[in-house]
Amino acid sequence: MIALRIRNAEPEDTSLILEFIRGLAEYERLLHEMVADEALLRHHLFGAKPMAEVILAEWEGKPAGFALFFHNFSTFLGRPGIYLEDLFVLPGMRGRGIGKALLVHLAGLARERGCGRLEWSVLDWNEPSIGFYKKLGAVAKEEWSIFRVTGEALSRLADGNA
Repeated sequence: MIALRIRNAEPEDTSLILEFIRGLAEYERLLHEMVADEALLRHHLFGAKPMAEVILAEWEGKPAGFALFFHNFSTFLGRPGIYLEDLFVLPGMRGRGIGKALLVHLAGLARERGCGRLEWSVLDWNEPSIGFYKKLGAVAKEEWSIFRVTGEALSRLADGNA
């Protein structure tokens, strides 16, 4: 029997996906920012117009980790890409190659779908993850900064009042 299985998430996995997101939020010290719930996830992941995809890792039939991703587009490459929003492996399942297997799976999807790149962000204090990503050949794009508009600022901008 193969110990590790990676599969596409289904609507009945929504509560598990939410648990993984909560675990990631705790690890990243951002649980206070988490407002996602099952209804929102079900709508945006499995509704009429899915906005993202999820793959799940199972170790010996037990949930072990997940990756949530969506397509973006590189105008410079003229091709789509995959943006990895979340990658998380349960603490008790780490060290078994599950995170790498999830990234290998995503790289395969990127190649299969004709994507020009696979990219993600990592918190600058997360040295274990940064080292892990670099060992896989990932390169930090340190000349770029992430900008984000949320909450009231997003509402003001949408109203033209920024």
